[in-house]
Amino acid sequence: MKRFPVFAFAVLLALATFGLNGCKKDEPVANTGEFTLHLENVVGTAPLDLDATTYHNANGDNFTVSTFKYYISNVTLRKADNSSYLVPNSYFLVDQSKAESQDLLMKNVPVGDYTGISFTVGVDSARTKAGNFTDVLNANNGMYWDMNGPEFINLKLEGRSPQAPSSGLIFHIAGYKHSTTNTIRTVTLPFPAVSLLIRPDHSPEIHTSADVLKMFTGVNPISFATIYNTMGGPNSVKVADNIAAGMFTVEHIHAN
Repeated sequence: MKRFPVFAFAVLLALATFGLNGCKKDEPVANTGEFTLHLENVVGTAPLDLDATTYHNANGDNFTVSTFKYYISNVTLRKADNSSYLVPNSYFLVDQSKAESQDLLMKNVPVGDYTGISFTVGVDSARTKAGNFTDVLNANNGMYWDMNGPEFINLKLEGRSPQAPSSGLIFHIAGYKHSTTNTIRTVTLPFPAVSLLIRPDHSPEIHTSADVLKMFTGVNPISFATIYNTMGGPNSVKVADNIAAGMFTVEHIHAN
């Protein structure tokens, strides 16, 4: 019986390995990509500057801001055909004192052309009821209440105004347990001019502004002489409605 030469076997093995490697070019490309939702906090047309700049609301009240932070959750991308993609476990705390918190990175997003985005301003009630709060939902972030069971402050603004009776401003927009005092709001924003293109080799950025002034204008104009300290309740609902009505705006999209 003839023996198969070792050299010939090695050649065949090398050719087979080369053939397998060569097939990789025909494999499908990755079907997901990523994008960043950038939140720039502003007051009108000016950047928000903590403890340094005096601003003026539509009522003519002067004010400064020392604390400004809010939750963004349930980020959802939308297509022209009305289909959508909800980014799993998308809970973020945007804090003006921490620049890195204003860039929200979303990974493993299905490729596609998206025409708009929606998100919740706050923490939804289902997640609140689930408990086990870690990372940005940790109580150490100063956005958690446990007075009558767990609740989150959806948005917090603190500062000062000479028009406020106590000179202090405290806007803790919180509450979800009663329909008349629920302050959780969802906003939906179309993309201007161009779609968000999610591709495996791109990392686009949605540049969005959050205008503090819009908290005090819109459907419920706010005067600091009458509303200056609210921690849930009907006055917080008024501010929450203002937030939903126009606080957030998509300015532009960076392609990559």
